[in-house]
Amino acid sequence: MRSRYRWYVAAVMFLFLLLHQADKLLIGPLTTAIMEDFQINEAQMGAVSSLAIVVAAVLYPVWGYLYDRFARNRLLALASLIWGSTTWLNALARTYGAFLVTRSSTGIDDSSYPGLYSLLSDYFGPRLRGKVYGLMQMSGPLGFMVGTLLAAQLSGTIGWRRIFFLTGSLGVVLAALIFFTVREIPRGSAEPEFQAGGGSERYRIDWPTVRGLLRNRTLLLLMAQGFFGVFPWNVLVYWFFRYLETERGYTTGQATTAMLIAIVALSAGYFAGGALGDALFRRWQRGRLVVATAGVLLGAGFLLATLNIPLDDAMVFAVLLAFTSVTMSLAAPNVIATIYDTTVPEVRSTARALQKLVEDGGAALAPFLAGVIAMNASLHTAILVICVSAWLMCAFLFGITALVVPRDIQRLRGIMRQRAQEAALNGT
Repeated sequence: MRSRYRWYVAAVMFLFLLLHQADKLLIGPLTTAIMEDFQINEAQMGAVSSLAIVVAAVLYPVWGYLYDRFARNRLLALASLIWGSTTWLNALARTYGAFLVTRSSTGIDDSSYPGLYSLLSDYFGPRLRGKVYGLMQMSGPLGFMVGTLLAAQLSGTIGWRRIFFLTGSLGVVLAALIFFTVREIPRGSAEPEFQAGGGSERYRIDWPTVRGLLRNRTLLLLMAQGFFGVFPWNVLVYWFFRYLETERGYTTGQATTAMLIAIVALSAGYFAGGALGDALFRRWQRGRLVVATAGVLLGAGFLLATLNIPLDDAMVFAVLLAFTSVTMSLAAPNVIATIYDTTVPEVRSTARALQKLVEDGGAALAPFLAGVIAMNASLHTAILVICVSAWLMCAFLFGITALVVPRDIQRLRGIMRQRAQEAALNGT
């Protein structure tokens, strides 16, 4: 029963992520309609998305602390309710100023994911976490696809406001589903040392433990890697569609088809990366980082080959683009799993929140840097220079992390064994 129920929880969490990502990314395909409605320019529209990112970044540590301090299932339900409410308010805005403020407020729940991954870490042990996190991260590209399809099918008939009302309503429904059907579970329940039952719920977040995260070499290295690791993602998200249209001569339909191929391949890569990481981790504590390193190196190689395919060879370009997409997503689920392989359960949300805060710094810088390079050279050059150099830096940092991670894993296992012994002595 417990095994079946944990997969139910995973399914609900995936649904939350999928629909939340679809709602969050709807702003892209609806941009033109919104700009025409409010009669605003590109700079004003850009400010809308930028402020939402800033709000999310600032609140990552807040959400991380709250998740480690209070019941995660209740906070996830609250995040879903905030998602629905702020999206409704955004749809009601009748002036640009009101739209800017309400859209910024949607960033409040955009930083609510660390608690979700922390909760799943207590339903699924180290041997399965990579695969489960890979499934969760498939929601990103699939959510983008759902949002794009919603915009394409409904914006011309019901308008962007009613689409926002629809996705906001889904947030409210999911809030009720999470609140009434997803159970909180003691922190540490899925750790091998607690397989006989119980967990380390008596241990709560405190500032000495939070400060201890800054002495976790694995976490610090993964935070540094995360800063560079998001450069390729954001460059490709913001600029690849335009590159296809302006430098490879694709029509909008051809560019959309190419992007859909990439999205499907990205989704497959997330799951494959998590599954491969789990399989190697069972035999070798450095296994997850080996998969991550191979992923970024292969991604760099495939991207280099892809962008140098002749313009008239669309079939080979599409095939290599798919290989690039699969390999570039192998690392992500292994990064999250490694963070939880080396941090105590009561600060896992905070650890992930700190890593995401650093990532947002790279996310904000990457599109601008690509634009500057493109102005002085081309988008082809900007994409290659930024993506390949960032992935090489990630491979270097993953390599160093692989050297230190066994010691941090063993340190955590020692802490958990001590807690299990204490719990047995106390009869808890």
